[in-house]
Amino acid sequence: MEYTYIVTGGLVGLIIGLTGVGGGSLMTPILILGFEINPVIAVGTDLLYAAITKSSGVMFHHRRENVDWSIARTLALGSIPASLLTLFALRYYNISTESYNSIITRTLSLMLILTALVIVFRSHLTSSLRLKTRINSHDHHLTDQIRLTLTILSGVFLGIVVSISSVGAGAIGTAVLFILYPNYPAIKIIGTDLAHAVPLTAIAGLGHMTQQHVSAPLLFGLLVGGIPMVYLGSQLGKKLSDSLLKKIIATMLFSLGIKLALQ
Repeated sequence: MEYTYIVTGGLVGLIIGLTGVGGGSLMTPILILGFEINPVIAVGTDLLYAAITKSSGVMFHHRRENVDWSIARTLALGSIPASLLTLFALRYYNISTESYNSIITRTLSLMLILTALVIVFRSHLTSSLRLKTRINSHDHHLTDQIRLTLTILSGVFLGIVVSISSVGAGAIGTAVLFILYPNYPAIKIIGTDLAHAVPLTAIAGLGHMTQQHVSAPLLFGLLVGGIPMVYLGSQLGKKLSDSLLKKIIATMLFSLGIKLALQ
């Protein structure tokens, strides 16, 4: 079975490299639907997988000054406490395994569908927002206060959904930053989101580990197969149509979301 995990990690790693879509959006539903892994184990294991595999990306972006640490910290002000409180609530109320799995699959379904829509419409939305920002002239102090509040609230939302479903720190987090900071370069948005995603997924993953929701053999197999294939996928992705890849991955995520919703 461990060889199967390595192959799964390699397949998802290849798709991550090709498309840039985060592992949680693909890994967790594949583990649940394709290999019938317990949803709780799939989420907990994938959170640690994401934290480990994304760490090198943060260092890469930091060295190139593509991370706005003040924004990452502001997001974390909302996401980290929300993640800890979510995990505490799930444990404190002693929810049955069946109910816990139902919460995960429903949340995961919603997040997959939302991620698919974000992938399809994000470029159009961000270009419209940037145009609107250039045209309008508001009170910058007021705008900054509103933006700060919305960033923290966005962090709260991400902390909750990522802790429950392992999905959202990547595609949804990036979309939120594009909306709130439309004048920022895309590469800086991606680097900042990544810098926020790593501690969030690490803390959520460790929280699941304390509840014995992480499979060490599964995690090891996914890492062995996934890490080299992410690099290979990133090289192959340079030769393929970005528009086509986005359509394919959005269709996959939407289909997985619908299938989970119908379970």
